[in-house]
Amino acid sequence: MHFLRAAVIAALFSVFQPSFAEANDVTLTSRDGSIELNGTLLGYDGEYYRVDTEYGILTVDGSGVLCDGPGCPGLGPFVASFTLSGAREMGAVLMPALVEGFAIRRGYALSHEDLAGIGRLFTLYEGSEGGVKAAEIIIRQASSTEGFAELLGEEADIALSLREISASEHQIGNEAGLGDLRSARQARVIALDALVPVVAPGNPVRHLSVDQLIGVFGGTIRNWQDLGGENAPITAYMLEDGEGFSDIFATLVASGLGGGVSPEVLRKPTNTSLVEAVANDPFGIGMAAYSQSGHTEIITLSGACSFEIAANPQSIRAEDYPLTAPLYIYLPARRLPKLAREFLAYTRSDAAQMVIRRAGLVHQMPEESPVDVQGRRLTNAIAAAGDEIGLAELKVLAQMMEGHNRLSLTFRFRGGSSALDAPSLSNVQLLARALEAGRFDGREVRFVGFTDGEGAAAANQRLALERARAVLQAVREAAEALGEGQVELNAEAFGEALPMACDDSDWGRQVNRRVEVWLK
Repeated sequence: MHFLRAAVIAALFSVFQPSFAEANDVTLTSRDGSIELNGTLLGYDGEYYRVDTEYGILTVDGSGVLCDGPGCPGLGPFVASFTLSGAREMGAVLMPALVEGFAIRRGYALSHEDLAGIGRLFTLYEGSEGGVKAAEIIIRQASSTEGFAELLGEEADIALSLREISASEHQIGNEAGLGDLRSARQARVIALDALVPVVAPGNPVRHLSVDQLIGVFGGTIRNWQDLGGENAPITAYMLEDGEGFSDIFATLVASGLGGGVSPEVLRKPTNTSLVEAVANDPFGIGMAAYSQSGHTEIITLSGACSFEIAANPQSIRAEDYPLTAPLYIYLPARRLPKLAREFLAYTRSDAAQMVIRRAGLVHQMPEESPVDVQGRRLTNAIAAAGDEIGLAELKVLAQMMEGHNRLSLTFRFRGGSSALDAPSLSNVQLLARALEAGRFDGREVRFVGFTDGEGAAAANQRLALERARAVLQAVREAAEALGEGQVELNAEAFGEALPMACDDSDWGRQVNRRVEVWLK
């Protein structure tokens, strides 16, 4: 097995790694002349040299050395260059909008041109009137899988993905020296979307359970009459394999039925063509991106226990909606040019979040939800209360909710694990930055843990409190600049007392296992 992985890595590098014959030799000498390094220049970001030497690949501070040889950078102004590659849905609208927003924010003039069959090239110039070239940014529109491959082969500096990196991609990347692509430093959620079932405007069906949805696309439910609609055959539409969020939904269907998507499902190449087909088909149903649902109607999801979860910016931002789909960027362990790092920092700013919202996606800016819009949650809590959750516990819960607002950032965990999932690792950094910026100064920030309903209530209560404390500690450690007494951080837990979804399915239990943030 180890030999196979090594062969895969070697094959990928043979395809993607630049030829060393094309690279340039350099000699780096310390300013006092005591140290000399010879090697092949792999990159220069205006501050640091990256050189392949007899000691391995080294990163050397340019301010402390003199460079000699044909590979040394010219004496003119340094031009940063970096490439983003991956999911075309991100590369077509979102990333260009963020590059333009970054340029405006930093006072750069901007030009762009289409690269036929590849994507777009953006050029940034110093000064709003144009002048000295500052950077060239290429955005390649491909697929999530191709983005990972180009990151591995160092043909891309940032991978764009509509899915989390797979276990095999993570392992190969680690062995190839890319670092831990699941760490908070190298994996980020840049925006949120969701996968939603859509129907034509005249279709009377407006609610489906997740099991019914799986049955439709798995081929076990074929007539609208079985779903409360007319006596007519169902035509199901879905994106082609590897496009958009199709892989995410195919996995859900497979896990729900033990089989894959029915071969009778009609495939479309783009989200736009899928939405148009459904809008014009009175008996059609499709799985589309929430951000691009067009003139269709979005179906509300429910469960056997009658809980309903509609897709909206609030439920998607909190990941309460079960088919929330984060948009990821992945970074290598190596150092990127300074301007690239500044661009990445910008993507987490409030200004960038406004750009994300204008692009039709769900932003991650922390927002508060008052108790008067949480009535559905309390109704669900009362309806789901069993023998172990009595009136006294619900009263305590209701009293605490009365005095607090819920923050939109929610923390969830990998299946069967106490480790935070990828969106939650990103949320740790978002909340830490908000705390450092003084956004919640003088207030109480309470981390409140919840579990699903499986197991004994007392054990669930302990587990929920452990997780709440773990999230609190992770945020405290990430907020290094948070001053003493700036905010009050506490942990609380209510176990299984406030379910968001039915406990009769894996997806419902996953939604219920969470740590919320309440503000007073």
